[in-house]
Amino acid sequence: MASEYLDRARELRSLIDENAAKTDGLPIPQETVNAIVDAELHKVMVPEAVGGIEIPINDCIDVWAEISRADGSVGWCLMASGAATAYFAAWCPDEHIERMFADGVPLSAGQFAPNGTAVPDGDGFRVSGRYSFGSGINHAQWAGAGVFTEEPEGVDPRFLFAIYPVEKAQITGNWDVMGLQATASYDYTLDDVYVPGTATFDMFDLTVYRGGPLYKLGVLPLTAAGHAGFAIGVVQRGLDELLAVARSKHRMGDAAPLAQNERFIHEIGELESRFRAACCWLHDTFTIAERTVIETGSPDPMDALLTRQATAYITQEGADILRRAYLLAGTDALRSGGLQRAFRDIHAGTQHYFAGAGPTLE
Repeated sequence: MASEYLDRARELRSLIDENAAKTDGLPIPQETVNAIVDAELHKVMVPEAVGGIEIPINDCIDVWAEISRADGSVGWCLMASGAATAYFAAWCPDEHIERMFADGVPLSAGQFAPNGTAVPDGDGFRVSGRYSFGSGINHAQWAGAGVFTEEPEGVDPRFLFAIYPVEKAQITGNWDVMGLQATASYDYTLDDVYVPGTATFDMFDLTVYRGGPLYKLGVLPLTAAGHAGFAIGVVQRGLDELLAVARSKHRMGDAAPLAQNERFIHEIGELESRFRAACCWLHDTFTIAERTVIETGSPDPMDALLTRQATAYITQEGADILRRAYLLAGTDALRSGGLQRAFRDIHAGTQHYFAGAGPTLE
């Protein structure tokens, strides 16, 4: 079944790439969003019990990588939506599921860093906060937020993830950036928004209400999987573009194209080797993490940590690979196109928490 969704992703490559070239940094066009939804690619990580597909985690990574290969911004928004929707599908009680999934599997967006507060109010909370990086929020039906709860003196606050209909968020813009331009990752604010308690879950005390062993891995590995797919796809696209340039590009004074230059052949081979080695380690870490939770019923903390480390590694290594690809392509890389876009997008991706030194320090 998983191969069917990878095939669907591949079939969308031309459409996504053509739309990315036409819009040139403007938000992802609705035609692309509709195509993704029609192909059901937003469902691959979502539990089957709510209408999702629920394929193995490495297969989710492969689907997200294929879409990111077509356009990094589309892949980024897809993986962000898929993971966020999966969270609330797996870790919230039935009362919330009846609301959020009443019309099928929705698109979700939002920042889950604890940049807001949740004041208890009856069976729910009043949420206020200021958030950034709402990737895909202009296409989403639901938006999320990370919050600390307001507790009585002497009681530690809880770190909750909360979700609510997107129209309750005040979108404030602020997305003038170098890479991932089409994600439209706008800032947004919440001002005393009521969120039912059933539309929240505790980051550090998860209850798996539905779905298989995958959801026992928790927030961090599932989030890392999305970033891993993004990095794989964008780096692959950059290398594809470099090879396309090399087949026709002649350095000054060279009779043969760059692709026949022995030094170039050596360098592209080295870049491909570094990339494929990083991919192999990454897929291996996720395979082990998922297998452990299937066999034992519990995640191994070290397995979870390694999924994050492998994700950070392939993102940082990928950025270095594409920096070298940019130089090898010469002035062709200066111009609008797939290589320039991949170069900018992977560098934008390196700035995310999941591409940083956190796992190593832990």
